[in-house]
Amino acid sequence: MRRATRSDGRCANLRNGTSTKTVRTEVGEITIDVPRDRLGAFEPQIVAKHQRRLAGFDEAVISLYAKGMTTGDIVAHLEEVYDTEISRDLVSRVTDQVLVDMREWQARPLDPVYPVILIDAIVLKVRANAGSASGAATVGNRPVYVAMGIILDGERDILDMWVGPTGGEGAKQWLNMLTELKNRGILDACIVCCDGLRGLPDAITATWPMASVQTCVVHLVRNTLRYASKKYWPTIIKQLRSIYTAPTVEAAEVAFEDFAEQWQPIYPAMIEMWRRSWPEFTPFLAFPVEVRKIIYTTNAIESLNARFRAATRRRGHFPDEQSALKVLYLAARQREKNRPNPSGRISGWKSVLNVLSKTQASARDRRSVHKRCVR
Repeated sequence: MRRATRSDGRCANLRNGTSTKTVRTEVGEITIDVPRDRLGAFEPQIVAKHQRRLAGFDEAVISLYAKGMTTGDIVAHLEEVYDTEISRDLVSRVTDQVLVDMREWQARPLDPVYPVILIDAIVLKVRANAGSASGAATVGNRPVYVAMGIILDGERDILDMWVGPTGGEGAKQWLNMLTELKNRGILDACIVCCDGLRGLPDAITATWPMASVQTCVVHLVRNTLRYASKKYWPTIIKQLRSIYTAPTVEAAEVAFEDFAEQWQPIYPAMIEMWRRSWPEFTPFLAFPVEVRKIIYTTNAIESLNARFRAATRRRGHFPDEQSALKVLYLAARQREKNRPNPSGRISGWKSVLNVLSKTQASARDRRSVHKRCVR
């Protein structure tokens, strides 16, 4: 510490010993000696005045929170491992530091074109005001809408997450979410992969009229098995595999007619569901195998949802929407070695992009001609 001098050359400020301070770090509590001066002008550079936690401590708490530990679990863990006593409120304040980053992430501009967008929803328990005169709060199942895109460079990117109202996943709510993505810069999408939610294809085409809608084959197979007795499942699954692995749309239609002929008398609702979903089921059959693997299912976003469930499993419910989104944001940002991560490059993307561009260009030409003929 440099000494200040007066005009007459005498020292105006002198060292004045040290004061002890206990700070929390990622290895536990440590005590440091902070130098003092008589005028109180000394400014510590490594541990600032009034700072009680080092950066490593906050990062450790946020990492534990992202792995699914509750505030109570983190308090107990730090006390057991590092002999450090902290409050749950402190853990909440530390994790709230990511809210600024999360809001910036939610407001960031998006690319104008995405070759593939995948959308899905999970359900979490979130506490909300019931709207009664007493102001009582209730815990309800709230859908969390998640959108993931593949950019032109082949990198997966989580576009956004929203907590919807109670009542389950709905196409009208999806329309609001997709419109928000469009307002943030997404002018077009080549293929949008989704589950079999009724009305969702209309919401997608209302947002991006030239987009091809692809129903997730895995969801379609699951919904099929709901209509059938369990003893028929192996036979039905084998027959469905011959449909969704057919080399062409025509071959798939032939396989489906054989399937429908056998099961129509027993499970007419099952066959009707397939006929209703057929226009959104077939688009991926126009592509080679390497492209089909990317668009025939929403497994990429299902993997992300599995990570979300792991991060929320220990929590009975969330006190508000912000708390739920904070946990999901941290879980999505968390990177683990030798484990699938939400973002990453698609293998062999260059060849996939070339095939996708050529096929989509011809398909859009056909749709444009059809629209002009209809007019």
